[in-house]
Amino acid sequence: MNTAARSLQDFLADPRHARAARRGSGMLALALLGGLAWVAVAQDGARIDTPMGQALAGSAIAALATAVGALPALFVRHISARWEDIMLGFGAGVMAAASCFSLILPGVEAGSAILGSKPAGAAIVAAGLVLGALFLLLADKAVPHEHPGAGRHGPDWMQLRRVWLMVFAIALHNFPEGMAIGVGFAGGDASVGIPLTAAIAIQDIPEGLVVAVALRTVAYTPWKAAGAAALTGLAEPLGAIVGVALTSGFAPLYPAGLGFAAGAMIWVVSHEIIPETHRKGHEQAATLGIIGGFVVMMLLDTTLG
Repeated sequence: MNTAARSLQDFLADPRHARAARRGSGMLALALLGGLAWVAVAQDGARIDTPMGQALAGSAIAALATAVGALPALFVRHISARWEDIMLGFGAGVMAAASCFSLILPGVEAGSAILGSKPAGAAIVAAGLVLGALFLLLADKAVPHEHPGAGRHGPDWMQLRRVWLMVFAIALHNFPEGMAIGVGFAGGDASVGIPLTAAIAIQDIPEGLVVAVALRTVAYTPWKAAGAAALTGLAEPLGAIVGVALTSGFAPLYPAGLGFAAGAMIWVVSHEIIPETHRKGHEQAATLGIIGGFVVMMLLDTTLG
């Protein structure tokens, strides 16, 4: 542990400093969200007929779906491990299919039109995909978080309560989903953004329930567990703002951004969700959930795309 990390750990060991740090980090987070929202509004008024407005509306729907999914945890204290793995597998299938049908394929098509060559279009999407996966790899190492089955990840010198570690874990999942919605609407083509929004909102409902119930099992009250699970959905509007802001100003960034979002989502599916569903002996049930989610997203994309 380096000197700076040790000094910060000693500082946070004092309860007064720890409380002040939590208050300060909360104010900083609110200021950051407010600043990004102001930038979004200043950019184009965030009207519903603009890419930013559509992205914010779509990501708000997805965030609301997370909150709706968390509500049953007020009355349900336990979900069987089998059904938990099926629901998480369903979400993984939706995300995998969304990466293929709603991000990679439209990205290759857009890149081919912009660059005048299908191989070039595929290459720029592939570059974005690799960068998206690397971004999540770095975030996984830099942000402290915890999964109920896999335990704690990230830097071990940062002392946070377990509830916040779990919130950060799901927020890491939700941020690339929000980015995908933002990038999907950034090109001004609702046929890309709408299926993504629908798919992500659908898979956020069981995810919100699983997270809230997991928090209840570690002795949090029903309202605190549901509230913390709902809080994770706020990462999606933030991701949507970033997605639109990064890809709407320069045409080649749009297909690259679609690839980036796909890479981030595929990383989450492979590195986080699938291993989580295969820890308790319900691999077949989880795999059936993945197939079901993939089929649902494929049909949604065909219907709404």
